[in-house]
Amino acid sequence: MNALHPPALTGGEVYRIHWVLGTDRLLAVCHCGAEHEFEDPVDVWEWLLAHPDGHRPFDDPAGRDPGEEAP
Repeated sequence: MNALHPPALTGGEVYRIHWVLGTDRLLAVCHCGAEHEFEDPVDVWEWLLAHPDGHRPFDDPAGRDPGEEAP
């Protein structure tokens, strides 16, 4: 693997970015199942590529967004 071909482009992990209709927001979906909304595309990629830091799969029993502090 080299810098010209990161895993997302070579059949490795799959990252998805969805535009949230009617908004200026982007929904990032990591290959681990974690999801988070962003306004800035740079922040989307920083979060996705930082896996697993700040990521919790969508089935997290606490139901919190990644990075959200526990009560």
